[in-house]
Amino acid sequence: MMEISAFLIGSTVVAFFVILLTFFTFQLLSSYVKKWIQMKPIPGISPVYPFVGNALQLKTDGGDFFKQLIEITSERRNEPLLKIWIGPVPFVVLYHAENIEMVLNSSRHITKAYAYKFLHPWLGTGLLTSTGDKWRSRRKMLTPTFHFSILTEFLEVMNEQSAVLVEKLETHVGQGSFNCFSHITLCALDIICETAMGKKIHAQSNSDSEYIQAIYKMSDIILRRQRMPWFWLDLVYYVLGEGREHDRNLKILHSFTKNVIAERIRSLKNSEEDSQAYCSEESSLMPKKKRRAFLDMLLTATDEGGNRLSQDDIREEVDTFMFEGHDTTAAAMNWALHLLGAYPEEQKKVQEELEEVFGTSDRPATTEDLKKLRYLECVIKESLRLFPSVPFFARSISEDCTINGFNVPKGANAVIIPFSLHRDARYFPDPEEFRPERFLPENAAKRHPYAFIPFSAGLRNCIGQRFALMEEKVILSAVLRHFHVEACQKRDDLRVVGELILRPDNGIWIKLEKRKE
Repeated sequence: MMEISAFLIGSTVVAFFVILLTFFTFQLLSSYVKKWIQMKPIPGISPVYPFVGNALQLKTDGGDFFKQLIEITSERRNEPLLKIWIGPVPFVVLYHAENIEMVLNSSRHITKAYAYKFLHPWLGTGLLTSTGDKWRSRRKMLTPTFHFSILTEFLEVMNEQSAVLVEKLETHVGQGSFNCFSHITLCALDIICETAMGKKIHAQSNSDSEYIQAIYKMSDIILRRQRMPWFWLDLVYYVLGEGREHDRNLKILHSFTKNVIAERIRSLKNSEEDSQAYCSEESSLMPKKKRRAFLDMLLTATDEGGNRLSQDDIREEVDTFMFEGHDTTAAAMNWALHLLGAYPEEQKKVQEELEEVFGTSDRPATTEDLKKLRYLECVIKESLRLFPSVPFFARSISEDCTINGFNVPKGANAVIIPFSLHRDARYFPDPEEFRPERFLPENAAKRHPYAFIPFSAGLRNCIGQRFALMEEKVILSAVLRHFHVEACQKRDDLRVVGELILRPDNGIWIKLEKRKE
């Protein structure tokens, strides 16, 4: 009897799991078929295979994939939008200002696309990856930390590190062409580490550090996984993919950030004790004021209920700031140097403006100086138009909607491609030409507000865009005050690679001449 009872119980359990599996399989199939039918009228890439979609037609190499995507959107410039299936997940590709506005200006579609989940192990659900109430609360809490008056405190760090960069670049004067990409990137990394964490890592003199290498490796690992749906399941990824290498680099990154946070907490506590000691002794001596970092403001930030962030919350935001805040600005500055080196007349205009503001002085840039560098700002914006640091990003469609007359179901993903958007001849005639004057106030005033979105737009626009523009002005002005730049590559030689960041596959090669002794 006991054996029969055990058999019946076992059979019941098996039957239950079979029914459960059947139910979920039916739900998934039902959802998939429904989306397929709803999205059928949207123009797309053929052929589309069931469950595989277009995945087998897409290039796996980063450079080839991006080139393929840009060729498709260029050939279909007159199509209102484009449909792509990657595995069972549908995407609508958007590259017209009017359609992009419908998504980015909506308070409904603020959730990042499925592929962003692969950033969660590194960045958690901080400002970049969170959604809903958590994102709204975190955005409201962090916005004051990017106030202009606070950003000016970071100016000293930017000036110091740009001086280090100029010193390193001087060794290349008269030495022929060289790749400046890593020099600029390491300078940006030094700036972001000190402004975000209050920690000097001396990246410009120690580029082989474990932490720096882990940042680069982690970005590459995540991007490869995003493009390969067969590695989206953790079990498959850890058995057949790069799961172990992913976790090894993750441990390095998190350990570094956690140690910096703990060190900063101890430092702030000691500073408070020192200040109290000075006050109690009524000493006329004052302790030297320490530079504030983004981390310091996170340690004292509170939400609407007066609650402070936990250490894990703080780590999420510091890691997010590190991830978003150095490669993007570095890429923008590299592209700007290439373009100025390729267009001598525009470079001459920038240097004339620098002479008007700084004369022959070597002094650091001030906030007032930066306000006067209007043409340089136009150069930066035009560089971001041609080579946006983030070449594409994606949102999840949170409810059924209509885009340009086409029904897009809940659960689809909208992929926005600034690289293609910024080449819309309706807003930028002769779009491949480098013309900084496009961004003079009188020329930009009547342009569609979503025609130029290097920092995204709408509710989830980049919270750090003023920081980025300030940093780019400081570094580029420092370089161009000291050197004349000559580009050593033509546009066709760059082989643009659209990954997490838009970068040239072979670097940015330039020659430098000293402008003054």
